[in-house]
Amino acid sequence: MEKYLVIVQKAKNNYAAYSPDVLGCVATGKTVEATLRNMQEALEMHLEGLAELGEEFPVPRDLAHYLQDSEPIAESNDLITYLQVPTPHLQGV
Repeated sequence: MEKYLVIVQKAKNNYAAYSPDVLGCVATGKTVEATLRNMQEALEMHLEGLAELGEEFPVPRDLAHYLQDSEPIAESNDLITYLQVPTPHLQGV
């Protein structure tokens, strides 16, 4: 299991989530809770796809890593959290 940082942003009619460590993996939902559930599923599917292709997994970094950047990663009203995601390459080890 790996913990990936997730940012949830309020859009006009819904919420959107992304992980700065897993480029291209995003999810949306009507509520924060639905968005996080959808993001959990999106991350699991993304990592399963990487495992099937034999690709390396993105390294999860903590919030402190991103706070060192000169560019802010989120607006002040964004929700920042972590999701634990099973990593197929580590299962059964």
